[in-house]
Amino acid sequence: MVILNKIYTKTGDDGTTGLGTGERRLKFDLRVESYGTVDETNASIGSARLHTGQWPDLDAMLLRIQNDLFDLGADLATPETDEKLEYEPLRLIKSQVARVEADIDLLNSDLNPLRSFILPGGSPAATALHVARTVARRAERLIVHLAQSPEEQVTPQCIHYMNRLSDFLFVAARYTNNGGKDDILWVPGENR
Repeated sequence: MVILNKIYTKTGDDGTTGLGTGERRLKFDLRVESYGTVDETNASIGSARLHTGQWPDLDAMLLRIQNDLFDLGADLATPETDEKLEYEPLRLIKSQVARVEADIDLLNSDLNPLRSFILPGGSPAATALHVARTVARRAERLIVHLAQSPEEQVTPQCIHYMNRLSDFLFVAARYTNNGGKDDILWVPGENR
């Protein structure tokens, strides 16, 4: 259980932040950027949920995803180390990725196939979900970059989850655009 009695500690006044291992890193460190952008993704989804109340099943999926994103952030904030920690670090697991895949399949089952790329927009929910999708893609790029750093380790499910999440948010946006019927299609070269 997490108990936060004091919100400010002043320990970050030197431009560093503490990882779950106790290690201090600069606030622009790639690991900190990665889990910070996961947090931004979570906030974007929270904003999108302001518009998803008329789809209770979708809203429940988004709430579950928000919780998973905290798990993912905790995973990234606690890099694997040879030192023994006082607790078992929280790691993302395959079943969390599989759940997002199942949700994608469920939402996508009633959508018409795409015959063009679509422009972000349409309903307020779809628009907000597209914004969240682009933030999720940025988080994914940062996590992949982190995973490619020789001195860093990333749980593979973190990358898998973020990749599926952006797909989920794309399908969810179409779902809230009247099942895709109100999607705005890209017309290549339309304004030449």
